[in-house]
Amino acid sequence: MKLLVRLLLGFLVVIQTHTAPTKCYCLDQPKEHPEETHYDAKFDRCDGVEFDAITPDEKGNIFFFKGDHLWKGFSGPAQLANGTFQELDEYHHLAHVDAAFRMHSKDEDEPQAHDHIFFFLDDMVFSYYQQTLEKGFPVNIQQVFPGIPSHLDAAVECPKRECTTNSVLFFKGSDVYSFDIKTKTVKKKEWNHLPNCTSVLRWVEHYYCFHGNNFTRFHPVSGDVSGAYPKDARHYFMTCPNFGKWSMSHRKPRCKLDAITTDRMGKSYAFTGDYDFLHELDTPRDGIHHFPITRSWKEVSGAVDAVFSYGDNMYIIQVKEKKDCFSAHYTLIEGYPKSVTEELGIQGPVDAAFVCADQHVAHIIQGQKMIDIDLTATPRAVKSEASLPIHKVDAATCDSEGVKLFVGPEYYLYQTPKVLAVSKISPVAQKFPPRIFGCED
Repeated sequence: MKLLVRLLLGFLVVIQTHTAPTKCYCLDQPKEHPEETHYDAKFDRCDGVEFDAITPDEKGNIFFFKGDHLWKGFSGPAQLANGTFQELDEYHHLAHVDAAFRMHSKDEDEPQAHDHIFFFLDDMVFSYYQQTLEKGFPVNIQQVFPGIPSHLDAAVECPKRECTTNSVLFFKGSDVYSFDIKTKTVKKKEWNHLPNCTSVLRWVEHYYCFHGNNFTRFHPVSGDVSGAYPKDARHYFMTCPNFGKWSMSHRKPRCKLDAITTDRMGKSYAFTGDYDFLHELDTPRDGIHHFPITRSWKEVSGAVDAVFSYGDNMYIIQVKEKKDCFSAHYTLIEGYPKSVTEELGIQGPVDAAFVCADQHVAHIIQGQKMIDIDLTATPRAVKSEASLPIHKVDAATCDSEGVKLFVGPEYYLYQTPKVLAVSKISPVAQKFPPRIFGCED
């Protein structure tokens, strides 16, 4: 794609959605000094740990397993696994979990298993819900997942929007078993190009094979690897001294939004400085994730001035030098970027923008003025203008609660755009808790 560089008063981008060594199993072998080995092992993942299993729970907390210990989340010390999942140790005198995953399916395929965590130890499978073992478990793997072998290395869920069907991928050496949740059929593949995965994690629609203290990102259907891999997990999936690039170990962004929007798929994107953070509102358990803007939109570098979603498109507005754009989740529509004048029929700059669900009006905020633009008109047409009671708005969005205008670490809530347009005074400002956007207070 040709590089487009323009210097305009306002720029707008429109993007469109698209829909290791093998483990040693020694659970039941006698130990020479059992009093020193069971429960006494001290693990520090910053020393370079090869994880036995990784899985999120139903609330989005990610558990990292090593031996009879686990870590909860991307920071903090190791804890005994039997403090959270007691029965794993009771049944197997836990040395380590072979594999684990959270069931993603929540439709007719397997409704009773939605949000359950499945653990695999030798030839048995355990099903937990809210950290409680389900009645009837553990059972032989074949009773729940026919065709899947025992002594697995790793497992991960794969929703049908990312795999062909709602599936679970099971790993054993270089063999990968794709298990169709609805039909309970298995397709076996051989991915010799991928390292032997001792654990696999699906995180923000990407798939990571962990091996040694490294990880490799791969495509869940083909197993293809693109990019410079392997990478050290300590840079990305945990907080460690002298490590840390752009992910969970990076300093959190400030609590001041530049722009925010929610797309048709229910994902909310907030922008601050050179970062955007993604919150999957349809699965809020997966929480907030911070990324450089260029990770998702390679040419949208620097701060975003405003953003709004309409239909399948997301409109990103910047008042600076612009380039064309492509990302893993969105593709730049041909002909963009365009000037704000060309696309919306107004002059920049733009402070904030929003579109309410199932509406066809873009509400553009410039200073204390809100301009309503009919998005069904060709060319775009200004429907109305209104004065606002707030002097300077940083970002704006419209959700089930109403219209929110963000100013610094606070926001003002209005019931509807019409109420906002006729208001003469501001409501009481509300502080948004840092946990909502995972930012620094």
